[in-house]
Amino acid sequence: MELIKTLPDIYEEFSEQRRNSFMAAFEMKEKNIPFVGTFCTYTPTEVIMAAGAVPVSLCSTSDETIPDAEQDLPRNLCPLIKSSYGFAKTQKCPYFYFADLIVGETTCDGKKKMYEMLGAMKDVYTMELPNRQSLMGRKLWREEVVALKEKLEEKFGVEITEEKLREQVKLMNKNRLSLRRFYELMKLDPPPMAGFNLFSVLYGSNFKFNRWEAIKEVDALTDRLLKEYEEGARPISKKPRILVTGCPIGGGAMKVVKAIEDNGANVVCYENCGGAKSVDELINEDAEDIYQAIADRYLNIGCSVMTPDNNRLNLMGRLLEEYKIDAVVEVVLQACHTYNVESYSIKKFVTERGIPYMAIETDYSTSDIGQLNTRCAAFIEML
Repeated sequence: MELIKTLPDIYEEFSEQRRNSFMAAFEMKEKNIPFVGTFCTYTPTEVIMAAGAVPVSLCSTSDETIPDAEQDLPRNLCPLIKSSYGFAKTQKCPYFYFADLIVGETTCDGKKKMYEMLGAMKDVYTMELPNRQSLMGRKLWREEVVALKEKLEEKFGVEITEEKLREQVKLMNKNRLSLRRFYELMKLDPPPMAGFNLFSVLYGSNFKFNRWEAIKEVDALTDRLLKEYEEGARPISKKPRILVTGCPIGGGAMKVVKAIEDNGANVVCYENCGGAKSVDELINEDAEDIYQAIADRYLNIGCSVMTPDNNRLNLMGRLLEEYKIDAVVEVVLQACHTYNVESYSIKKFVTERGIPYMAIETDYSTSDIGQLNTRCAAFIEML
């Protein structure tokens, strides 16, 4: 008889999913299933999946390989770029090793130049991402989606039919709805889990290569948490409710979330990549032009690379209200100029609504953990 796993065990499994799926990736490669490495939530994964390939995130969030990267890259560059390049250069990222193609996007100047350097190691295809969510931008991004389709067909010798594409659109919409239902549990007060565990599940689910299995596991966890909560379980006490925004987090940057939760608050919502903005909007499955529908959905993602970035503000305004947020903490990675500059607008947007705001500029090292604890404790005490 199989024992029912405890919630800590389940959270740990999701937390370790990226590492645990290395062997699964190897086994799939043995069956000649192609892998496509990606770096950004703007990448239309449905097109990759319709080609019979497996999309996998290559962004690294550790300082382990940054010294190797700094042999080729400037020291004052964004740690996410340095970490990503370092893991590729040192071959310490199995997913980069397994990848038959890398798909990048022109989100920022540093990443654009990094993709050129990665091109010496792998076949790299870079999509031209418009920086405006305008009519012309949508036309361009639709053409880029079609161009990616043609690149994948040529690379893997397959035909991506509209039927295959619509099938993957429906699957990924189900995946988004499953993840949305899960993180919306955090609207409960007190929340049914720690924000650290919430992110572990959201992040780890991306490395479940069988999407149907991933949906099943996340739905089962959601059902269990809801059932136990309705029966009176309160593993987390009522504390100030924090929304985390800003740069992509995970890995080393999770030290900020830990500092918040260790010093008397609950992280109940992530607006940044890997959180709400990644799954908030669905693709219109019934659209006559499925390529335009895909392009529109992805281009609607709010990010500091967009000008103006109204969609980020619109989503944040809704999240502040729906999750009854008491304060906002923005995480800005060092040398991430777009998020650093936009933090002024975010602070203004948040504080005008009477909600306290704090910005934290950091990297993936552990050198500022003491300072983070001091700042977070003071900020939370003020609440």
